[in-house]
Amino acid sequence: MTKTIVMIHGMWGGGWYWENYKRFFQGKGYQCITPTLRFHDMAPDELPNPQLGTTSLLDYVEDLEKEIHQLDVLPILMGHSMGGLLAQMLGSRGLAKALVLLTPASPRGIIALTPSVIRSFWSGLTKWGFWRKPMRQNFNEAVYSMLQLLPAEEQKKIFDRFVYESGQAAFEIGFWFLDRKGAARVDEANVTCPILVVAGRQDRITPASVVRKVAAKYRAVSTYKEFPNHAHWVIGEPHWQEVAEHVSHWLERVQA
Repeated sequence: MTKTIVMIHGMWGGGWYWENYKRFFQGKGYQCITPTLRFHDMAPDELPNPQLGTTSLLDYVEDLEKEIHQLDVLPILMGHSMGGLLAQMLGSRGLAKALVLLTPASPRGIIALTPSVIRSFWSGLTKWGFWRKPMRQNFNEAVYSMLQLLPAEEQKKIFDRFVYESGQAAFEIGFWFLDRKGAARVDEANVTCPILVVAGRQDRITPASVVRKVAAKYRAVSTYKEFPNHAHWVIGEPHWQEVAEHVSHWLERVQA
């Protein structure tokens, strides 16, 4: 039976940014599916769909759930950053045989607004009504928060592919205590599959101190791994292969 991984990207991204991991895991015999979230399939220099601003995490999850139901196997869900939170939400619905959470955003109940996180979103957070508008980091924020370990030319290359993100989704993650819908809620009792939680000690936008709390939330089924020489962009930083190899070995063990 084919082993299938659904790779879920994070904020401002698209299925494109799994290129390294897709190639790596296809080489290990996996079928890799890299969906692009709602309203993210656009040219970086285009104006975003106005509906993006009020798109909820729950909308993203609904779209992904439909895609998973079309598969003939229960997949492994691999999520990076916001995609890691979406993977947790899907896992609580019984839609994964295993979860791999790479520098994941945290669910409701975990305070994630550290000084470095606030700095990472500053240009967006200081715009009134950001929670209902499309938002995007500026270049300096992207480098500070996610791309600081990459060579300068690679930072620019990746940033130039980023698109707009939902202000509402950002609000639901960072300001969950004000969200009456509780969109970022995940009931850990409903997550029964094995979980690997990966943190980068130099991460500024999903700090390791926050990611440890994500792993603790699922302590009954989770394994935590922290890489001291990595930051947020574990999918493409120098030596990203060491993270991918660790994930591969863990998957082999839990599927044995």
